[in-house]
Amino acid sequence: MKNSVALLIILFLLFTGKAVSQNAVVDSIITRGIHQIYTLDFANAETTFRKLISDYPENPAGRFFLATIDWWKILVDIDNEANDDLFFQKLEDVIYQCDKILESNPDDVNALFFKGGAIGFRGRLRAIRESWLKSVDDGREALPIVQHAAKLDPNNKDVLLGFGLYNYYAAVIPDQFPLVKPLMIFFPSGDKAKGIEQLNEVAHTGKYSKYEAQYFLMTLYSNNEGNPYKADEYATSLLKEFPNNPVFVRWKGRIAVQRGATVEYFTMFQNIYAKCLNKEYGYNEKTKREAAYYLGLYYKTYSRPDSALFWFKQTADLSRHVDKDETTGFLVNAVLYAGMMSDALGKREDAISLYNQTLDLKKYGTSHENAKLYLQTPYKLN
Repeated sequence: MKNSVALLIILFLLFTGKAVSQNAVVDSIITRGIHQIYTLDFANAETTFRKLISDYPENPAGRFFLATIDWWKILVDIDNEANDDLFFQKLEDVIYQCDKILESNPDDVNALFFKGGAIGFRGRLRAIRESWLKSVDDGREALPIVQHAAKLDPNNKDVLLGFGLYNYYAAVIPDQFPLVKPLMIFFPSGDKAKGIEQLNEVAHTGKYSKYEAQYFLMTLYSNNEGNPYKADEYATSLLKEFPNNPVFVRWKGRIAVQRGATVEYFTMFQNIYAKCLNKEYGYNEKTKREAAYYLGLYYKTYSRPDSALFWFKQTADLSRHVDKDETTGFLVNAVLYAGMMSDALGKREDAISLYNQTLDLKKYGTSHENAKLYLQTPYKLN
């Protein structure tokens, strides 16, 4: 539910504040700064956008992109709320500056775009933090602002990102998550096919929003459309441009799992696990847990129960540490699979204990049915 409503509010991210610039110099500065953000070169990105603020104080672009640095700090470690307050404050600075501009010129396209984008970002984080009513209010506030800007500048390709996201998720989410349907009375209906078309156009022709469009196409093809091969096209493109971005690296690995590319995902998650051990930026304990799980899955697939058992036990231990009171699929599957691997190794008593532990956990998929089955009949390798 948390992710579904977050996706609903993503519709109003409207990253289109990037769409208007004053001149070629500003254009090049923004492009360089965006690239620095996606490579997680935050120190240089901050220098870039603070210089933009200094040289062009009347342009809200500098303050907007300064806030996006904090957004990526949040995105890399989504459960860490340490950067939330600063991010919200920076967005308020953008909104305040845009409001001052709009007081004298209500049709200033630049100010409209950046104000809509800032409100959309605010709503997106509020949704992730499960502040649903505030996030919906932000969505309602942002949409007409950016629609107004789009009418004033109809040739802008970047604006299609926001509309593409809206059209896609407004059509998909109510059917997949019925509890969200009541929220949709506040918004226009969506169009899934049109949304994908708009996102693809931005991904290929967008000036500043193409990477964001590629990111969302990657995730929607992976999570919603059941097309990991199409998702992999965007993951590959993003990693080619930003090979050290841990968010894109993780997605590439997950999509390889979906594609059944066992050797590829094994190599990727080995590297990810090593980066976690080295405590590289963006590689935290949850990432380590994910890597351990997929390494276990690889060895299970290739009938290596000893190695698989090692990784599944590590997955379970890490899950209990990082998930706290939450029961995740990683924990449930890891415990169940550890039982299966114990059975395969002839450790029946250990297996029975692990199956019973599985039954004590919240049901995930067919976990309880499988645990009961293997309590009756020991699991055997195919």
